[in-house]
Amino acid sequence: MIHNLPRQEYPRPQFERNCWLNLNGEWNFDFDDNNIGIKNAWFVKPEFKQIIIVPYIYQSKLSGINNQDFHDIVWYSKTFDLTEELKGKRIILNFGAVDYKSDIWVNGTHMMSHEGGHVPFSIEITNIVKEKDNLIVVRVEDYTTDLELPRGKQYWKRTSEGIFYTRTTGIWQTVWVEGVAETYLNKVWMTPDVDRKKIFIEYELDGTCQNTQLGITISLGDKVLVDDKIKVINGRGKREFWLDQEITIDWNHQESWVWTPENPVLFDILFTVYNNDVKLDEVKSYFGLRKVSIVDGKFMLNNRPYYQKMLLDQGYWEDSLLTAPTDEDFVKDITLSKKMGFNGVRKHQKIEDPRYLYWADKLGFLVWGEIASAYVYSRKYVKRITNEWMTMIERDYNHPCIVAWTPLNESWGVDCIMNNKNEQAHSAAMYYITKSLDSTRPVISNDGWDHTKSDLFTIHDYEWRKETLKERYSSIENILKTKHSGRGMFAQGWSYEGQPIIISEFGGISYQKGNWQGWGYSSATSDEDFVKRYYDVVSAILESPLIQGFVYTQITDVEQEINGLLTYDRKPKIDVEIIKAINEGKWKP
Repeated sequence: MIHNLPRQEYPRPQFERNCWLNLNGEWNFDFDDNNIGIKNAWFVKPEFKQIIIVPYIYQSKLSGINNQDFHDIVWYSKTFDLTEELKGKRIILNFGAVDYKSDIWVNGTHMMSHEGGHVPFSIEITNIVKEKDNLIVVRVEDYTTDLELPRGKQYWKRTSEGIFYTRTTGIWQTVWVEGVAETYLNKVWMTPDVDRKKIFIEYELDGTCQNTQLGITISLGDKVLVDDKIKVINGRGKREFWLDQEITIDWNHQESWVWTPENPVLFDILFTVYNNDVKLDEVKSYFGLRKVSIVDGKFMLNNRPYYQKMLLDQGYWEDSLLTAPTDEDFVKDITLSKKMGFNGVRKHQKIEDPRYLYWADKLGFLVWGEIASAYVYSRKYVKRITNEWMTMIERDYNHPCIVAWTPLNESWGVDCIMNNKNEQAHSAAMYYITKSLDSTRPVISNDGWDHTKSDLFTIHDYEWRKETLKERYSSIENILKTKHSGRGMFAQGWSYEGQPIIISEFGGISYQKGNWQGWGYSSATSDEDFVKRYYDVVSAILESPLIQGFVYTQITDVEQEINGLLTYDRKPKIDVEIIKAINEGKWKP
């Protein structure tokens, strides 16, 4: 019996209810290597032989299993009772993320199939659930060698190597049950308008909406700015609110009310559903007034040029892989990054846990949102990645920390994009479908090279010699003629259109300070050597008159990649103040 239950915080912090039950902890578990579970009706009366600690996957130490062999089909089961608080309500079963394809049974009844290993899904189980001894059974398929499947850095071989890491199979984010009223708030989209000091809110309810109202209360600190009730028609609607009425802060000083990494001010918002003035549902949320734009080729945050100093972040932990061991681990990563003088991360090949985005919102940290790539282009690949990408945008749209979207990386999944018109069309389609869902953020078509339609011109360059980098980034002509990994900057038929230039991967200096041995794109032999090498690559970028931001590879060592500024267990390799001074251009060799 475990005494310290894992990951007990509310898993969806930007859409929070009080009536819920966390199902993390001990689940029964088994492998199904011969694919006999459905035939033998394991979903009716499971007799699984192992115990796993959810939400940690069986390949990880914290799961209690720690087995890295290939097991492409796995099963879970757990029983739960309804709490007094949940009784009499509609019951929703929620999964934060299950990699990759899952089937869910409750009390022997098949409830749904879901495909997509990094995004949430929910099932109403009201008509199936009982007061006691409810049985949840989950079957997961995650085929190791399926390269049409969005997998990111998860390797299709037994042992990690190169840039690829240990696989993730099964439940890897929180599972929880939620109680809602007959009519409840289902979704909201919140779009800030910095220029007009307004917030635009779209809302969608589930259930009968006759005589239903939606209350919206917005506050900043202890000052209520909006307190309104809206009659709900057809279950959904749109409304905008002006936020500077009777506010006591000085709106002429933009820093006091807009969200930035330096000033992460958040407005609280409470949604309340009423029927004939009786409260049915209540959801707590928040938003930041924040604008991202590109003006005359400049990246702008809240109408001011903003230099992004970011880290590549794989989002892996030694004992738990894609799942952070605790909520505090998210805070530690962001805090250490800011101490080193960075203002954001490019989350790499991973749709990160919403708890991370919450802390980035709260602590003030920019995030580029990115999906896990597949590696083989096909119609099946296009359907898979497009569906998951759209769900990701819907899930994360309201987070002020997210300032860019990256649907493709280094031509992974579109290996022939340089000349292949189908793959180019897919890249452009991902750009436009993203814009159709979110017109407020820049979209990067294919991060690193082989760009098609793109709002940012992003480049991956692991050159380590300062003079070479300075020459390369001294003119746009030099930048455009350089090839990286044999790739040109733009796919055939596409060209540079004056977009902001950001070096979105560089550095990657290996330096062994932890227990792992491995590689990097260049190698340091001592603290002094590492500092000099870091200075060379960063100062060359900072001195370029053309570059408007960078993403250093990377925040931590990950397995055999020992090119982090921190070790895999999050210990700084050198004094963080030195890194900060170099990032700020205040350190000289």
